[in-house]
Amino acid sequence: MKNVVHAACPHDCPDACGVLITIEDGRATKIQGDPSHPVTRGFLCAKVAKYLDRVYSPERVLYPMRRVAHKGTGHKDARDFQRTSWNEALGEIAARFKTIAADFGGEAILPYSYGGTLALLGSASMDRRFFHRLGASQLERAICSAAGEAGLKSVLGVKMGTEPEQFRHSRYIIAWGANIHGNNVHLWPFIEEARRAGAKLVVIDPYRTRTAKCADWYLPINPGTDSALALGMMHVIISEGLHDADYISKYTTGFEQLKEKVKDYPPDRVAQWTGISAADIQQLAREYATKRPAAIRLNYGVQRAQGGGMSTRAVAMLPCITGSWKEVGGGLQLSLSGAPGLKRDGLERTDLMQSALGRPARVVNMVELGKVLNTLADPPIQALFVYNSNPAAVCPNHNEVIRGLRRPDLFTVVHEQFFTDTTDYADFILPATTFFEHKDLQTAYGHYYLQMSNQAIEPLGECRSNVEVFRALADAMGFDEPCFRESVDEMIDQALNSPHPWLKGIDRRHLERQGHARLNFDGSQSEASHAPFLPFAEGGFQTPSGKAELYSPALAAQGLDPVAEFNPPEESRHGKRAASFPLELLARKADNFLNSTFSNLPSVQRLEETGLLEIHTADARKRGIRDGDPVRVFNRRGELLLRARVNGAVQPGVVAAALNWAKLTAGGSNINALTSEKLTDMGNSATFYSVLVEVELATPTLSST
Repeated sequence: MKNVVHAACPHDCPDACGVLITIEDGRATKIQGDPSHPVTRGFLCAKVAKYLDRVYSPERVLYPMRRVAHKGTGHKDARDFQRTSWNEALGEIAARFKTIAADFGGEAILPYSYGGTLALLGSASMDRRFFHRLGASQLERAICSAAGEAGLKSVLGVKMGTEPEQFRHSRYIIAWGANIHGNNVHLWPFIEEARRAGAKLVVIDPYRTRTAKCADWYLPINPGTDSALALGMMHVIISEGLHDADYISKYTTGFEQLKEKVKDYPPDRVAQWTGISAADIQQLAREYATKRPAAIRLNYGVQRAQGGGMSTRAVAMLPCITGSWKEVGGGLQLSLSGAPGLKRDGLERTDLMQSALGRPARVVNMVELGKVLNTLADPPIQALFVYNSNPAAVCPNHNEVIRGLRRPDLFTVVHEQFFTDTTDYADFILPATTFFEHKDLQTAYGHYYLQMSNQAIEPLGECRSNVEVFRALADAMGFDEPCFRESVDEMIDQALNSPHPWLKGIDRRHLERQGHARLNFDGSQSEASHAPFLPFAEGGFQTPSGKAELYSPALAAQGLDPVAEFNPPEESRHGKRAASFPLELLARKADNFLNSTFSNLPSVQRLEETGLLEIHTADARKRGIRDGDPVRVFNRRGELLLRARVNGAVQPGVVAAALNWAKLTAGGSNINALTSEKLTDMGNSATFYSVLVEVELATPTLSST
């Protein structure tokens, strides 16, 4: 028997693709992009096109596993574990949680999750209910995007912006820290359509990405200096009268303060920080303000520097002063995730903390996991439950994270699909489903469509979804609240049962029939109604003032510059530590992996050359390094063995290396051995791109672990 099931890719990507999965005799035999989805348009990225290799990988964890070897000292694979039953695993986990809660309090237990799935139920429903009811420490999930979101919302008040379909109408497109061709590939056809109609594509990025190689104009920028460039552009736009005075007067507040602030950022001064010439800054500003409509695709790389929130804020001001929000094909896109208006409170049930603690539980920042595991007290963390994440690979200050995970008194449970860097330190591994094996509701942060992701196949082995695991754990703990017995369909209905007007006419049955639905911006409920959505054409900003806030009283109250400013990151060539460690490291993501996901699959590994340090010719020559040489990259936090790639991907003074699993990297460590737990200026995010290192020829020959 053969049939086709509609699902949606839940991985941490703005595209959230609609997919069609062909099933023959109970087995998935084909995956393809949904041709009826207006953004997916029938094709998939190279990673997800190979998703059958992931689902049916012989390396899948298919059964509950109990550790039988010492943490981190065995084989770091299945040989360190012994198969057990779900009943035994759940019983022992519940017993340990009860003992820890009795001895130390519920806050001694820490959930750790992030973007392994972005589907609604799998990322934040039964899991949140469980940990809230347990009285566990709350996790501040800030590692990736919180600084950028805070910066964006400080201007607009909400995470919304230009829909991808409108980029085809743009005549000037800036990809700012956005490798569209590498990790937002479904926007690319709209940009190509615009270019065929005469649009210019400008790429601003410290690394020569795939997108930069395709650009009409590539502007390499020094890491962490984006706010200076944006302020410099506004200096030119305002001083030359290229701003939209009418839009500014009607829909913004604080323009006079901004006008005064940008006087401190003339192009010749900004050039010294950014590495972009004053003439190019002037040309960029003039072209952006006059070639209409102009759109900015801003991505999260910009906000992974120490001043990342302020950088995002400064860039977000640009369409506000030019008035490009009025135009189809104008504006800016960072995240569109603030639009759906789903009822999330009922899914997460923060009120359940009252049952356990009588108050909100303490909040722990996921960026600081190394510090948390090794130094946090009152109470110390005694149990860690990891799902939707691989912290032993993705967390900064890797060596401190591993030191904490090795603690013999730390009880660690990992719900996973594979034997990852983190499962190497687990006491129990619980087998997790892929999105083929469960049903969920899918939102997106790169377009305005909701989707139903239907279950395509039965779970392999004894794999269980996040919803089912936390439902079973609640039962094992004796939690008797009715919310722990709600079905998947009931929770989806609850999320969609929202008074928000944009959800009018969209319910579970509609999504089950149609697969996807665009948010109902015009209230027509017509499937054919796709009038361009211009969220801020006539104001509509969701700030306290109701206007775009070019001056923010809330930032002033936090002790931050209420307009915007540039401060050189402490770990940069402009900072004090540059004397000992003179090179800025871009601890970047690989083009063909997704954070640490997919990096263990042979078919995807063949797409990505790993273990490289990209370095400029001038810096390599100074250190006696030639292309292909083994090199040691180091700072005070750690070291990494890589192979030099002497090329033009980075500017002098900058080196780049991509994230991979630690156990798949020479020396058993990855780039996060070099990154720090220092937080961003806004949003408490990670500063992955504010890192100083030195590089030298490595004496030993590189070898794989």
